[in-house]
Amino acid sequence: MPFAQTNSTTHSDAPAAIRFLPPNCFSLLETFFLCVLSVLCVLCVKFFSSFFAPPTSLTRAYPATRSQPSLYALASPPYTASEAILRLPPSFYPLLRPLAGSCLLASLLLSFTQAQQAPQNPAEKPSSKASAPTEPQNPAQIELLETRYRFEANGDSRKEVHTRVHINNELGVRQFARLNFEYNRSFESVEIPLVHITHPSGGTADILPSAITDQPNPAVINAPAYHDVRVKSVSILGLAPGDLLEYRVITTTTRHPLAPDFYLTHDFSREGIVTQEVFEIDLPPTRTVHLRTSMEGRDYETEKSGEGDGALVTYSWRRPSPIPEASRSKRTSVSTGVVTDLPILSETDVALTTFPSWVEILMALQKPFRTAAPPSAGMKARAAELTHNAESEEDKLHALYDFVSQNITTVDLPLGASGFRLRDPSEILSSGYATPEEKCSLLSALAWQIGLQSAPALIVPAASSQHGLAIPSTLTNVLTIARLAAKTVWLDPSVEVAPFGMIASNLRGKPALLLQPSSDVQFFKDVPRDLPFAASQRVDVEATLAKGGKLTAKVHYSVRGDNELLLRVAFHQSPKDKWKDLAQLLSLSDGFRGQVTSVTASDPYATKEPFTVDYEITQPKFVDWSKKPVRIPALLPQLGLPDPPAKPAPGAATAPIELGTPLEVETHMTLHLPPGTTTAPPTGTSVQRDYATFASQYSAKGLTITASRHINFLLRQVPADRAADYNAFLRAVQNDQAQDFTLDREPTPPRGTKPGSSTRTPAPASPNPSHPPEGTF
Repeated sequence: MPFAQTNSTTHSDAPAAIRFLPPNCFSLLETFFLCVLSVLCVLCVKFFSSFFAPPTSLTRAYPATRSQPSLYALASPPYTASEAILRLPPSFYPLLRPLAGSCLLASLLLSFTQAQQAPQNPAEKPSSKASAPTEPQNPAQIELLETRYRFEANGDSRKEVHTRVHINNELGVRQFARLNFEYNRSFESVEIPLVHITHPSGGTADILPSAITDQPNPAVINAPAYHDVRVKSVSILGLAPGDLLEYRVITTTTRHPLAPDFYLTHDFSREGIVTQEVFEIDLPPTRTVHLRTSMEGRDYETEKSGEGDGALVTYSWRRPSPIPEASRSKRTSVSTGVVTDLPILSETDVALTTFPSWVEILMALQKPFRTAAPPSAGMKARAAELTHNAESEEDKLHALYDFVSQNITTVDLPLGASGFRLRDPSEILSSGYATPEEKCSLLSALAWQIGLQSAPALIVPAASSQHGLAIPSTLTNVLTIARLAAKTVWLDPSVEVAPFGMIASNLRGKPALLLQPSSDVQFFKDVPRDLPFAASQRVDVEATLAKGGKLTAKVHYSVRGDNELLLRVAFHQSPKDKWKDLAQLLSLSDGFRGQVTSVTASDPYATKEPFTVDYEITQPKFVDWSKKPVRIPALLPQLGLPDPPAKPAPGAATAPIELGTPLEVETHMTLHLPPGTTTAPPTGTSVQRDYATFASQYSAKGLTITASRHINFLLRQVPADRAADYNAFLRAVQNDQAQDFTLDREPTPPRGTKPGSSTRTPAPASPNPSHPPEGTF
């Protein structure tokens, strides 16, 4: 296809509501249940294990069909080596960024379940000679991967992929049991002329055409306007370990909305999954094509063939073995007869485009986004109706934003999945659903009807992108920018529960291509890094410890900022009958090992106030009074801080310590003890820095103990030359959180004895690894 991005994944046939979750290899019910819980766990773990750095994956409220960064992100086999399941990491890729230890919970749960279901190897007699250790076997090995593109002068194209895969074990069988190929029926067609299995015994089998299905993408099932976005699937029955699977797929593109221009990006596999890779591109010599490669992509051959209209220039890459990532920047050798004159592009191995610059892309996209659409009587009346109670410009924009974000359902197709074909705003209003780009277009259209300047803006991944090749597939997200008289406001209406003016942290600070630039020389503008309000988090724990050792607690969360958005999305996407599971995972991430008995949350759509969650939890055997002494930690979530920087390589500069968006976190606990209990509280701590402050207080009054911790991140980062100072700050916080309360109980007096108050106070306890706290929290 002419508009190709071969480093994106092929979407699976998973339900739209869970397409963004990590893959596994269980039954459909197990997949749904475990994936939903594990991802929501990651969302909740993020709440306390990563206060200080922005998440990297949250882009929309319903990432049902978004391309994933891990190429093993789907439970279904690949379209090409770079488009699907070539890379299987040791654990599932994180939906957000790695979460400082506790985020491994979800991955460990899934990995443990996988280990239980993996086939057991028969016991073998020990060899008399010690054998050398062998590397783990891949679930499947792609022995040959051939990808060939042919582009025509008018922008039409043909893409052919030929793959031979050796299935090594049951996990490989599950991964390749279903092949999924996405396409847009309005300008693409997919053919699968070959699916062939060769068994170890020598027998063969061909997959019949009846095994091929063609259905709308699961994300658009309830959106008939997008039923051209489809998935062609092949079910491969009878696949077993040891089999050799071979298939061929041909995608033909004609009359793409952005034709006659075309573009492509491709990355070679480096994980050892592909034994041999061939990548070829046929280009018409009559078109001016801008083509660049990475260092690894410099080894290629060119060949001219044909004459006249049939003339072609062929670029060929042949890789007999993957190049390890570690040698990426060191590879400089060039084979005899290989051309190496293409400019080097470090972001991807092969990139080409016929767009001379971003200006041409900007002009091509202005028409479908209707940035210069004439006023509409119906739209003007609707905009006036929605804003009739608003007085200021910001209030009017706020009213329009709330309507579009909350009342128009987001159909979260990847940006450009429709070929940048957008429906008319009036049609969007009548249907009640829209893609992210259509929601931004609708919001801008409504704003223009009441005199507010507003237009979509398309995000590129890095500042270097705006100076590199102009490739539409590098556009990742779409936002709306509104220029009011007093200020400029950025909005993301595709996230249905995002507060007004809040942009997900992974998009803040990124450059955006303005579809309606304010000047003829500046087409990009950075998304602001700051939130429209101060970020804060508060946790209150009200607990009671019974004389039998049972702990009962009520936990209250009040969140504002990046983690607020994560929790809003999690509770918004989950039905209420699953909220208890959500709270259970949240409690586990905070250290509670009990059972959640009830949970409530504020309305995810009530975005003008902090998001709140309340749950009750019980733990029958929190302490064992027969053990002396009894030590319990403060019943508070652990505050996560980034690790100090590692020692840099010789000659390399030390990176600053990233703290992320400024954030204030307060946690407070009140614990009521049974009669006859005495307590020795730990000592509080206070640490002041210009980049962060921390303070804690602990007290015991009668049968009530309290604990509070307050940390305030003031700056986004700590300079590298202050790493030692930050390390001292980190140790102070960690040492404080390692302290315990020491509890003791008087023996129960004989019946008829008048109880007396205890005045004995044990000595304060300091952390001791040989005596862990009795209460597991």
